[in-house]
Amino acid sequence: MADKKKAARAHAKIGFIESMECLPVPTLPEGKEWSYEIKLDGFRLEAVKQKGETTLFSRRGNILNRKFPYIAAALEGMPDDTILDGEVVALDEQGRSDFNLLQNFRSAESKIHYYVFDILALKGRDVSMLPLAERRKILDKALKRNDHISR
Repeated sequence: MADKKKAARAHAKIGFIESMECLPVPTLPEGKEWSYEIKLDGFRLEAVKQKGETTLFSRRGNILNRKFPYIAAALEGMPDDTILDGEVVALDEQGRSDFNLLQNFRSAESKIHYYVFDILALKGRDVSMLPLAERRKILDKALKRNDHISR
């Protein structure tokens, strides 16, 4: 328990963090310690808020604010010195992610959503070493959903 508290107090370096890559496996692991998420067909997106400004980074560290300014604006209420990890997707009429629609993002703004699935830092504190279930609780409290932000 002391390690968890220490991890929650650790100061985070606020900036782009390289994303972990998914590894293919022949079968899904089983057990209550595993959790699963629906595969979304979009772009990995990391949001970093520092000094009142939100920067959106691609998986490779490219800045995507010009491409998705409405996502950055939708994260305006996020606390400073916070890092989120997620996926930007375009939703079709049935609410399913549609990569073709995402590629035509200029004409699909109202259908573009940022699905946040993790929080790596909150208000300058590194929370990445906490269990995922705890980080998700923190994320629920720290992030307000709106027309472009989902969880």
